[in-house]
Amino acid sequence: MTDPATAVRGRVHVEEAGTEGPLLLCLHGIGSSSAAFAPQLEGLAPYARVVAWDAPGYAKSSDPEGPLDLDGFADAAAEVIRSYGSPAHVLGVSWGGVIALRLAARHPALVASLILADSSAGSGTDGAKAAGMRARAEELASLGPRAFAARRGPRLVSPDAPAALVERVVDTMATAVRLPGYGYAAEAMAGADLRPELSAVTAPALVVCGDRDTVTGVEASQVLAGGLHKTAYVIVKDAGHLANQEQPERFNAWVLSHLHIVTRS
Repeated sequence: MTDPATAVRGRVHVEEAGTEGPLLLCLHGIGSSSAAFAPQLEGLAPYARVVAWDAPGYAKSSDPEGPLDLDGFADAAAEVIRSYGSPAHVLGVSWGGVIALRLAARHPALVASLILADSSAGSGTDGAKAAGMRARAEELASLGPRAFAARRGPRLVSPDAPAALVERVVDTMATAVRLPGYGYAAEAMAGADLRPELSAVTAPALVVCGDRDTVTGVEASQVLAGGLHKTAYVIVKDAGHLANQEQPERFNAWVLSHLHIVTRS
């Protein structure tokens, strides 16, 4: 008989680092993959068991058998957590943060705490943003992954980001995104407005945002911080939308501080 943990991880690819400490599950943004968390897999491994997924339909993960909505992505993340046999602290970047919030609402026993980085309550909070998000699948189909990534990737970091980081972000996106998975993700994001359910989330949360994030922006992070009950809110200086990659030492220090507090409270 196939081990359930093996079956889950056969469908959903994960990268792992660290053997001791709390379980930290990392959920990437809509145009990314587990590769986005290389700085966390390396920097946090001495202190935690770090697991970064490729969402269903992304990078090395299998395509889903049918369309996934936000609940479906959250349930897939729940399966990954269950495969490790313990609740997880969940780090979600951008779209990954939206999944993390729905995961915490649907499966509260599986989520020890949340770290929501450069995230939002979803694109459904604004009609224009929702329409733009829904148009992305057609854009990907028209341009192809490489040109799509070259157009979108540089916007995710600050103007002062090193060229090597910009190249890495573009390469990560180009090798991660494909249809239909990206289309399911875009539709899930477009339809999401989690503001009404923030108050029901019981997990303690750290909300982090780069001060130069022009994609979701500081105001969207403030909405999360204001709507959640147990929240710390941090601005990361000199970072765009991908604060975890652009300022990894500062970002990791805040994550470690959060884990220290919530695992000893």
